[in-house]
Amino acid sequence: MTFDPFTIIMLAVLAVLIFFMFRNSRKRQADARELQSKVTAGAKVMTNFGVYGTILSIDEDENQVLLETSPGTVLTVHRQTIARVVEPAAVAPVTEVGGSGLEGQPEFGERVDDVTTDETPDTKKSDD
Repeated sequence: MTFDPFTIIMLAVLAVLIFFMFRNSRKRQADARELQSKVTAGAKVMTNFGVYGTILSIDEDENQVLLETSPGTVLTVHRQTIARVVEPAAVAPVTEVGGSGLEGQPEFGERVDDVTTDETPDTKKSDD
């Protein structure tokens, strides 16, 4: 039985696809393990449906999480609905109050005097 080049190429493509499927699966499993290790009581999290809150407690047997979304509002959600742990973002220091980064430019609504220049426009004289 001889293999033509088309069959060999198709088998090679199939092997590459299977390789990337297994690689992607392992990467997703590692990300899920990392997320579950970060999910502890007191962590600020976001759920799959976009609700932010703080974890009050985790019930391992029932896979339930008590999530406080606002003071006095506690939701009970499944543990797998926790999408990510929210870390506080670093805020860049403000160097100048009201600075727009355009030094020497007028503020919005500020009147500016028209500047007249002594330059004459370049005009081409005809050869008539």
